Amino acid sequence: MSVPQIVSLGCRLNIAESETIRALLGQRDTVVVNSCAVTNAAVSETRAAIRRARRERPGAEIVVTGCAAQIDPAGFAAMPEVDRVIGNAEKLSSHAWEAFEPVLVGDIMQVRETAPHLASAFAEHARAFVEVQNGCDHRCTFCAIPYGRGNGRSVPAGAVIERIGALADAGYREVVLTGVDLTSYGPDLPGRPSLGQLVERILTHTKVERLRLSSLDSVEIDDRLFDLIAGERRVMPHVHLSFQAGDDMILKRMKRRHSRAQAVAVVARLKTARPDIAVGADLIAGFPTEDDAMFANTRALIDDCDVVHAHIFPYSPREGTPAARMPQVRPEVRKARAAELRAAAAERKAAWLASLVGTTQEILVERPGDRGHTPAFAEISFPLPVRAEPVEALPFLPGKKGSPSTSSGRTDVGCVSQILVTASDGARLSGIPA
Repeated sequence: MSVPQIVSLGCRLNIAESETIRALLGQRDTVVVNSCAVTNAAVSETRAAIRRARRERPGAEIVVTGCAAQIDPAGFAAMPEVDRVIGNAEKLSSHAWEAFEPVLVGDIMQVRETAPHLASAFAEHARAFVEVQNGCDHRCTFCAIPYGRGNGRSVPAGAVIERIGALADAGYREVVLTGVDLTSYGPDLPGRPSLGQLVERILTHTKVERLRLSSLDSVEIDDRLFDLIAGERRVMPHVHLSFQAGDDMILKRMKRRHSRAQAVAVVARLKTARPDIAVGADLIAGFPTEDDAMFANTRALIDDCDVVHAHIFPYSPREGTPAARMPQVRPEVRKARAAELRAAAAERKAAWLASLVGTTQEILVERPGDRGHTPAFAEISFPLPVRAEPVEALPFLPGKKGSPSTSSGRTDVGCVSQILVTASDGARLSGIPA
């Protein structure tokens, strides 16, 4: 019996969409590469995944979809390994998977609606991902994603609540709200609801235990959403903020809508209201025209905003974007600055992880049953599979990969267990200097 394979690259929205694709495929002998186009490196990774899929499954149909395929369908259709290319809107339609056109990619800018996915299970994940928003109406000078995702559009609250309610009933303890520009949720819907209003309704009308938000634009966190992040126990104490830079001139040239002071202020407010909140951020190193002083401001933002979950990207010139036409920073400088940001972020994260030793955390257990994440998204691995009942005194091994030891205990992926975080004798703590 053929088993379809989904290779999901890039964002959490792609993860959510990949599960819908899985439901639509049935038992076809197909490998789907759900691509990313956020950087040139992501596009190269997509091409590598396609070639690897052909080597590993020479008789399978190879289909490419996602943002890279939407932006450059002809380029991917020309690859000898590729059988079909399907666009970002079409990939969620059963018609696309029943059709035979080698290239099925429409004008994403004409798409005006989006809907929750068909997926009722997430094959490789203990948490469920629910799309509530797609597309983006902003035009940051470095970003090609609007051309892969189209303009901003939102899922009506009723459909979101119905989907999350069904997932909670199916046993999912944690749900992640996803979108391309999540905090812009709602202006295209009747009554112009905000993301804060949507979160409030989800908490009121579903029994989901843990609600996590994907990337947020800090300037769009209104008072209602702020209060829910700061004070609602079921909203996880973890925000990932789309900062991109920490220098005002670079932010202006990126066409971002916040200042450095605003970024620092929103984090200070959040940390004051909810001290255990963990902050993540996207940061770009070596944006065009960035000099040493501008870079130093971005480097300092990691400490000023206590960033412990950092996504660092060396600037990647995307064809057709305004930033690609600006004076470029040399590639070796971009690479060196990205490495410096990663080192600074790793040092900050190590200190945060060390501060968790001696605390009791609720862990969502993930596959294969020897790992999980805290509410603030610290990754912890265990020497034995975790059981459904609370356990204590397991060693703290953040980020350490490995198979669980032989045990007669039952592994309950998706359960939430309380764990006392302790240091493990002789074990190297990944992310904490030895």
